[in-house]
Amino acid sequence: MELKKNPKADLRRNSSLYFVIGLAVVMALIYGALEWKTYDDNNDYDISLNVEDQLDEEVPMTEQIKTPPPPPPPAAPEVIEVVEDEEEVEETVIESTETSQEDEVMEVEDVEVEEVEEDVDVPFAVIEDVPVFPGCESASNKRACFQEMMNKHIRKNFRYPEIAQEMGVQGRVSVMFVIQKDGSIGGVRMRGPDKNLEKEAARIISKLPKMTPGKQRGRAVRVPFSIPINFKLQ
Repeated sequence: MELKKNPKADLRRNSSLYFVIGLAVVMALIYGALEWKTYDDNNDYDISLNVEDQLDEEVPMTEQIKTPPPPPPPAAPEVIEVVEDEEEVEETVIESTETSQEDEVMEVEDVEVEEVEEDVDVPFAVIEDVPVFPGCESASNKRACFQEMMNKHIRKNFRYPEIAQEMGVQGRVSVMFVIQKDGSIGGVRMRGPDKNLEKEAARIISKLPKMTPGKQRGRAVRVPFSIPINFKLQ
């Protein structure tokens, strides 16, 4: 017996269509599986920052200082007494200081202003008339004579301190003094390596004689002068 196939029952007739449909279904399932996402059921979590409070110390609260209220104003007197002024007050008459044409104007004589002499120190190197050392009055070069007489005075009165000799102290003492406007010596200052040497230098300067004061523009002025005194052991 020969079997006959029904053309309607032929499965290979629409096989390409079925293949495309199956391929589309498989791709849809794969895409759905890749895009599938799951979420937790409990969504009650805190999304705020977890900041630990590191301030363990207690911050004292600021106390508000209460100022006392101002005292109440004094009570007004109940009865105000009115005192009548029985005394007569004399009116003060202010006279005008303006001068009229009839008044005579007194002429004021010229007021003489006395010049105040200022103490000016003029150095020995620039003064016009140098101080005159006793014995240099007739010298042509009084400046050089002054220097020479000063050196003679130092050599004549020089005496080395014994305590400085025993200690082996030597050096130069710078002596500064001022020849005053009356020719006397003042303002003596010393600077040296030892107090004993400075004391001896001051003694030598104190023995200077009174001089003729120096003059600047014909007026006596103070003249500062400085000289070194050498102390040297032999």
